[in-house]
Amino acid sequence: METLIETLKTQIIDQLNLDGVTPESIEADAPLFGSGLGLDSIDALELVSLVEQHYQLKVTPDEMKGAFESVRALAEFLVEHAPAAVAAVTEEAVA
Repeated sequence: METLIETLKTQIIDQLNLDGVTPESIEADAPLFGSGLGLDSIDALELVSLVEQHYQLKVTPDEMKGAFESVRALAEFLVEHAPAAVAAVTEEAVA
């Protein structure tokens, strides 16, 4: 799970072009929106795109709130809904 969390942090930074943000500065349990990382609704659409592109998973509007609560919540959501894609992505990250 920790490899996936670190991979997601890097993917989020890259997808959202978060200049000056490092994976180490993102807390796994901190909110992605509001007082945490400070993302907005446009960023939410970019996160949906990231999940679809890297994990071949469609996220419904009902799933978005819980799945995008934090990096850890997103990792748990992906492990539950796209285990094969998670395995492939984390294998790439380790290689």
